[in-house]
Amino acid sequence: MKLYTYFRSSAAYRVRIALALKGLAWEPAYIHLLRGGGEQKSAEYRAINPLGLVPALEEDGPLVQSTAICEYIEEKYPDPALLPKDLAARAYVRAVMATVACEIHPINNLRVLNYVTGTLGHSEAEKIAWYRYWVAAGFEGLEAFLTQAGRTGRYALGDTPTLADAFIVPQVYNARRFECPLDAYPILRRVADAAAEHPAIASARPEVQGDAG
Repeated sequence: MKLYTYFRSSAAYRVRIALALKGLAWEPAYIHLLRGGGEQKSAEYRAINPLGLVPALEEDGPLVQSTAICEYIEEKYPDPALLPKDLAARAYVRAVMATVACEIHPINNLRVLNYVTGTLGHSEAEKIAWYRYWVAAGFEGLEAFLTQAGRTGRYALGDTPTLADAFIVPQVYNARRFECPLDAYPILRRVADAAAEHPAIASARPEVQGDAG
């Protein structure tokens, strides 16, 4: 299978984690989100992913959207499981995934930040303030959810990594890259740090990807 990826894309990072936890081999196709105005905007790439976003996975035709790709990987390659069998626990994992993918990431991704500084004319400092504000709003809710659910162990769900960790790790990684204060989220930090130490998850880190630099 071929994964269209960019080392700093948190959405692609999620899929890389899922593939690594499954022990699946994949061929990288690097799509630089900044070079030449963004290779994701090219006609060649839009023929693969008409949304003009990364990641995309080529297997059984092109697959797009990180959540859909991760669920596809889970369903086609069920061992080891990244979603629990218990329905309530499965809903918990999906809630974590959705909180990151639908509530936090979309208003902080590259095209939104470019719009804030480019079209709207805000400064770099104002862009960073925007990013940190919405990360804090999202993490506050996610921390409360993890606390109330009481399901964390070493990882987001007990002591076995799931897709919840595949979504938490990249978001915390990016928050640290933007120097977001994280002291108020001890559970989130603990889970993210423990998951990041897992050998498979560590192999998906941005800085060890072939296009990092």
